[in-house]
Amino acid sequence: MTRAVPKASRDTRPRGERWRAPYACDPGASRGRVHREDASPTRSDFQRDRDRIVHSAAFRRLTHKTQVFIYHEGDHFRSRLTHTLEVSQIARAIARALGLDEDLAEAIALSHDLGHPPFGHTGEEALDSCLAGIGGFDHNAQALRVVTRLENRYAAFPGLNLTWETLEGLVKHNGPLIGPGGEPSESNRHGVVPAPILDHDRIQPLGLDLFASGEAQAAALADDIAYDAHDLDDGLRAGILRLEELHEVPFLAELLGEIDRRHPGLDAPRTVHELTRRVITRFVEDVIAESGRRLAGARPRDADAIRGAGMSLVAFSPAMAEADRSIKSHLFPRLYRHERLMAVRRDAEQVVRDLFELFASDPAAIPADWRQGLDAAAPEAIARRAGDYIAGMTDRFALLEHRRLFEHTPTLRIV
Repeated sequence: MTRAVPKASRDTRPRGERWRAPYACDPGASRGRVHREDASPTRSDFQRDRDRIVHSAAFRRLTHKTQVFIYHEGDHFRSRLTHTLEVSQIARAIARALGLDEDLAEAIALSHDLGHPPFGHTGEEALDSCLAGIGGFDHNAQALRVVTRLENRYAAFPGLNLTWETLEGLVKHNGPLIGPGGEPSESNRHGVVPAPILDHDRIQPLGLDLFASGEAQAAALADDIAYDAHDLDDGLRAGILRLEELHEVPFLAELLGEIDRRHPGLDAPRTVHELTRRVITRFVEDVIAESGRRLAGARPRDADAIRGAGMSLVAFSPAMAEADRSIKSHLFPRLYRHERLMAVRRDAEQVVRDLFELFASDPAAIPADWRQGLDAAAPEAIARRAGDYIAGMTDRFALLEHRRLFEHTPTLRIV
């Protein structure tokens, strides 16, 4: 494959070293960490970030956090952790093809869901409602809190002390949060910048009005690709989606036709797998081709030129962006809002609300190690601490805590 970089600006390092384009983030030129540290003799700064994320408690807890289906519905359904690993693999593939720093793309991908509470988007919506009076809840902002404050492992600093580039990608992988005049940007779905992000930006400005690095853009697209492919897989496996109905989506109908022509009479399980792998392949190949065209046209001299391009340079083509929208539009009412899942969502939402109302009104119910500093705290601080505690829970632990504290706990099982 021909990489979309002018010959004069190609990397000229010795053969055998990883090719890095001039617009890639260079770990040797990182903008640094909030707390200064000596360089590692064996790993780049971005590799250290990746390793710290993988070894964090928050990362381990993703094992038992919901992606779409509650953890005990079956061992084959994706958890938040397996989704994260799949995003990481796709992000590395895109980054490698475009000459971006693979380790940074992987670190951003691995950290992007660390702020998700139990029960997936249901838990996030419930906590956002509970905390509405003090800024609400946003999983990207919570992920920033996790890696900068809540993950206490190191003697010299709070959090994981990640590089500026990883934090920037974590916060802005979906695009700028504010416009040139300080107004919320089009890519900011909340309409406001969450307080935790603004608080950190005062300490370490993240350029909230700019796009993120190419590595962060690759991680964001990898997330979309993984969602599309693997939610289809899980929905079909659960029997909530049917292969026949996927012909309503032209992109999927084309892939299913190709499978049928090449493998007539193929059984359903292998058809589903063939479909999933083709979805990923087509999207990844499209991102590489479209991004190559955009990068060749923009000719960014360095990573900052990508940030200031005024548009995403790592992107789907218009046709594939439409395919992405059509898949999500198909899945939303038929999978995410399916009546069997909605019944579970309502029960999960009540679990989160019950826990929050108890902890916010009675801080003594919060474990001692989470209660430090709350003795004379304002109600807002207590509520935020309750939110932090609940957001860190796995599905399983949230149900155990609810069962310990309340007389009746729902089973959260799809029927």
